[in-house]
Amino acid sequence: MSKIALVTGANQGLGYAMVARLCQDLPAGSTVYLAARDPERGEAAAASLRAQGLQPSLAQLDVTDDASVEALAEAVARRHRGIDIVLSNAAARIAKDRPQAAQVRTFVDTNNHGTYRMIRAFGPLLRDGGRLLIVASAFGSLTKLDPRLHHLFDPAARSLEDIERVMDEYVEQVEHGEAEAHHWPAWINVPSKIAQVASMKVYARQRRDEAAQRGIVIAALCPGLVDTDASRPWFNDMSSAQSPADAAKNALWICTQPAASPPVYGELVQHRQIIPWM
Repeated sequence: MSKIALVTGANQGLGYAMVARLCQDLPAGSTVYLAARDPERGEAAAASLRAQGLQPSLAQLDVTDDASVEALAEAVARRHRGIDIVLSNAAARIAKDRPQAAQVRTFVDTNNHGTYRMIRAFGPLLRDGGRLLIVASAFGSLTKLDPRLHHLFDPAARSLEDIERVMDEYVEQVEHGEAEAHHWPAWINVPSKIAQVASMKVYARQRRDEAAQRGIVIAALCPGLVDTDASRPWFNDMSSAQSPADAAKNALWICTQPAASPPVYGELVQHRQIIPWM
């Protein structure tokens, strides 16, 4: 049976490779949306894949814009009456040569509020056997955070709105130079990734019973170290980095395996292994 899939942040790097892999692996007649904020870059990426004999469908999407996310969700619902695979991969970069305080608002709006927007808009569209996957990282484990802050991200007690508020307060603290006094780590990527995974866990908890009945999987993915423009500035040794194509292959098994093989629902997963939350 044909599938409907969507990958955000897909005009380059891992997202681009995920689109390519899905185009290759999904059944004939499937639709794979290559979603990109910049239409020209999106079209260039789609043209590159078409030159390889693949047939992605281009979608303009800005995850920082409520209207943009809602419009695409409405279009998918109208055209297909649902969706099978959602890969929330869009992410802002951190520039090493700029203060983090000058970047944190855009970073959180893209990586965190963008994740919330995707969950809210596309989660309800999941078909039976669907996959909602948040691309995060191993930094999204609560073990990376001061224990005094753990309660802020408790999936059993928090709502999506709670985590949004926590991250809005965090942005204010970083911008005003108060984050360290509130026990936050120095690198803004760590709280952001933890909040992404916490949001996934909250949503997975809310839908656990229904998802079990319908074979739906909601999870977060850590692709590992990938050789991309976003990764290179932060790592001195990239010799062990995967190519985007290899990383996509290693991550996307979850899109084709039965829901219980292995049981990854509500978990952060890397290379078929669950990364402990705490």
